[in-house]
Parts: sequence; structure tokens; C-alpha cells
Amino acid sequence: MTDQSQLDASILNAVADALIYSDRSGAITRWNRASTALFGFTAEDALGQNLDLIIPEHLRAAHWKGFEAALANGTMKLAGRPTLTRALHKSGRKLYIEMTFALVRDAAGNVQGSVAMARDVTERVERERAAKTSQTS
Repeated sequence: MTDQSQLDASILNAVADALIYSDRSGAITRWNRASTALFGFTAEDALGQNLDLIIPEHLRAAHWKGFEAALANGTMKLAGRPTLTRALHKSGRKLYIEMTFALVRDAAGNVQGSVAMARDVTERVERERAAKTSQTS
């Protein structure tokens, strides 16, 4: 594999975590195999769609406020720090996911969009909540 973009695409599809890239408008332009496994949407389903595809309705206002602030300021409060949040599966089921975020810049330093890596932690969160409930009973 000598073509750099082909190598990059192969790497993105090989990683175990979901990788989602959206441009400045919030349109999804990269969606790897792990994203399909996590969220249930194929790349064909997701590419070109707004990030609301996987954001529960009650979290959308906060998401877009943070997204717009990050683009405007060129910084993210959560950059590089794993964050527990909720997401939507294609089936409508709500997931607990742990995500990390970063801004993507061009060679001149201008923000082009945002990338997120995500993993499903639903089982862990539910197990921890059940343990806490049984301790307080």
C-alpha cells in the first residue's frame, strides 16, 4: 500500500473504536466500520447526514452549543478527555458511549471540522448502576 490516502482509510477501518468526522456544518464525512457496528448505520446511511443522526434529541441543543463554540474559539473544553454521554442506535435504542473529541485543522491552522472516537460502555454503566442500587438497598 503506497498510496497514503488508501493507507489512511485502511487504518481508520481497522481500529476498534468508532471514528466519526464531521465538517464545520456538522455533516458526517468519515464513518468507519466500528461506527457501523456501534450505531447500526452503514457508511451509506451516515455519510452526508447531520450528527443529529446519533445524538438523542434531549442532548442536541447542548451538543450544538458546544460544537459552535469550539469552531468559533478553535478550542474544545473536552479535547482529548474521555467523556461519558448518550447516543442513538439505528434501532432507536439509547447507548452509553465514551467519546473523545478533537478539532481538525488544515495546514494554515484553520478549523475544518471535528473528529470523535467512541466506544460502547452501556454494559459497564448498567453494571455499575446495578451495583450501586444493590448497595443502597
